Amino acid sequence: MNMATEKTVRPVIGFIGLGVMGRPMAENLLAAGYPLMIHNRSQAAVRALAEMGATPASTSADLARASDIVITMLPDTPDVETVYFGSHGVFAGARAGHLLVDMSTVSPALARRIAQRGAEVGASCLDAPVSGGDLGARAGSLSIMAGGNRADFERALPVFRVLGGQIKWMGQAGAGQVTKACNQIIVALTIEAIGEAFALARRSGIELADLREVLLGGFAQSRVLDVHGQRLLDNRFDPGFRVALHRKDLTIALAEADAQSTALPVSALIHAMFNALVAQGHGGRDHSYLAAYIDGQSRPEADQA
Repeated sequence: MNMATEKTVRPVIGFIGLGVMGRPMAENLLAAGYPLMIHNRSQAAVRALAEMGATPASTSADLARASDIVITMLPDTPDVETVYFGSHGVFAGARAGHLLVDMSTVSPALARRIAQRGAEVGASCLDAPVSGGDLGARAGSLSIMAGGNRADFERALPVFRVLGGQIKWMGQAGAGQVTKACNQIIVALTIEAIGEAFALARRSGIELADLREVLLGGFAQSRVLDVHGQRLLDNRFDPGFRVALHRKDLTIALAEADAQSTALPVSALIHAMFNALVAQGHGGRDHSYLAAYIDGQSRPEADQA
């Protein structure tokens, strides 16, 4: 048997968005042996990945033309809309047979629009947002929640397995984004709850390190308490995941809730808290700063600047 015929030909992946999350994801794809095209506004990340073997593209359209699978990992809904629908965007270079995967966190409505436009040009589309932060992106252990056609999800699985650990098809177009909105609700409410618990414990004379330790051994334990509880103890709020981005995600959740006539009263309250943090100049801090904000509100001596 000719062994050359058994060699798997990997699809060319085009990756757009080389930020805190996107760059390590792209690096993992390169390390796994995928031919990689890249495009990004900041050229520093492009140059670094080009040195690792990736091929830069001048526009999103050029990248799409040269790729079999396009992955986007961008900050916000307007960014994704421009990259897909702009005059030099992905759809300007898309063709029948393409697989387009948006792994950004955007509105479910935009995910459905992308899927509809993809169907018109014969391309398959998935919305596949992730959870796990920059640590998960670097480790290739992200949680990936996908919406779209089940067969297209199966086609994307080999790529997803390079990037993530928990990988789940959630339903048709937009379902991945709705799932991510649910994730962000739970994370935000948990951070706020940690802030309240730490505030009560501090005012009652309990050592916060002891509180975190004992709670991690009981029913209140969570990854959020583990990681962000330690951030509070260390008074360290360099991002990870920024306050401004979590505010954006709750905006998406509240808009979808409105479209589905669903009340999210506590999410709306925490969204207002994130608004206050951004207004005070804290939008660039890690989202765990919400807990410090809650804790600080209960301590008259705390610096609220």
